[in-house]
Amino acid sequence: MNKTIGFISLGCAKNLTDTETMLGLSDRAGYTVTADPSDADVLVVNTCAFIDDAKEESIGALFEMADYKQNGKCELLIATGCLAQRYGEELLQEMPEVDVILGTNDFDKIVKVVDAFYAKGDKCSHVSDANAHITTEGLPRVLTTPHYTAYLKIADGCDNRCTYCVIPALRGKFRSRPEGEILAEARELAQNGVKELILVAQDTAYYGKDEGEYRLPQLLDALCEIDGLEWIRLQYCYPENITDALVGTIARQKKIVKYIDMPLQHISAGVLKRMGRRSRRAQVEDLLARLRERIPSLAIRTSLIVGFPGESEEEFQELYDFLGQARLDKVGVFAYSCEEGTRASEMPDQIADEEKVRRRDRLMALQQEISLQINTEKINRTVPVLIEGYDEDDFCYVGRSYADTPEVDGAAYVYSAEPLEAGDIVQMRILDAQDYDITGEVTHESAE
Repeated sequence: MNKTIGFISLGCAKNLTDTETMLGLSDRAGYTVTADPSDADVLVVNTCAFIDDAKEESIGALFEMADYKQNGKCELLIATGCLAQRYGEELLQEMPEVDVILGTNDFDKIVKVVDAFYAKGDKCSHVSDANAHITTEGLPRVLTTPHYTAYLKIADGCDNRCTYCVIPALRGKFRSRPEGEILAEARELAQNGVKELILVAQDTAYYGKDEGEYRLPQLLDALCEIDGLEWIRLQYCYPENITDALVGTIARQKKIVKYIDMPLQHISAGVLKRMGRRSRRAQVEDLLARLRERIPSLAIRTSLIVGFPGESEEEFQELYDFLGQARLDKVGVFAYSCEEGTRASEMPDQIADEEKVRRRDRLMALQQEISLQINTEKINRTVPVLIEGYDEDDFCYVGRSYADTPEVDGAAYVYSAEPLEAGDIVQMRILDAQDYDITGEVTHESAE
């Protein structure tokens, strides 16, 4: 059957790995995958529903793809992922253009659904329980990232139950993937040329704890044994689950880049309590001190939420002061989004949107100053950089240092007398610094 399928992936990297599996399954089944929606017989939108902006983007994408049913080849429009899990029946009722929905744990049924439509005209939706566990071993993936970088999902779901978050309702309880399954996928990625492996889960540091004990250090040790992998990067490690064993593993293993994404969300005890967060300021400051003592070159990224219900000016000022003192390398600040069905949405003292934006902008302005200071202090240091392309305007290569994750962090502009290829990892001596980016030249000196 010569039919084409187009995919649109929205939201987080965990969602992207699901999309890449659907791409692989479709390709293996003999369908032609296209990047041009006007050329697709089937269109699949893998949606996000984390916050209002994400829901609006997902709905907008569905309406945009629906237009191809009128003005293109599209015969079947499928909504998958978080929005489909949360609002499945409503989507089918209110958007008749959407033919089929697949929940967060049903992406492996994509070929079954498309086959049924073309064999019998059936439009079969599937929305499994959010706690269902999918065995992905043996399922193919088609990477949409550059050939040298891939995300590897090591778990799904979340047990944290933060009062502002809908993830447990969308993706269920935390469920660690079997270590053998993860390692098999990592080996295949490495064999296909992946050099940078980015581990993702809702709380990566919690890996294995749902089955009794923290097992991320052991998993990392095993991943470091895989030939071909050069960088292993950690994202989304909640502070209360960063054990001494994990810190030691990051410090000891050369393949693990000295970078950690550690969502804090706030620092005031009152706000953290209302958020349902378990860590407190003293614990966070102790952890930061231990991390920096054991891993001096460690780059630390965090995310913060301002404007949470009841956040007083004093609580915000405490967060502002902490940010100035902690001097974290990378910070994302988000205005609180009131999500229906969460405990936080029913709390009193909701804060006006304009005040949330004011507080967000104040924090981001402070972090911009801190980021420039940190980058300036790196001048004349040597750091490893992964080359991603060439800037024709500035006649230099563009890449990312070990301290920068794709999409969210800064760039490195690299001058080299020798030709470089995308995927090369080189040593760069930093010559200049901007707010978020660095500029330098290739050197044969070792990184500090």
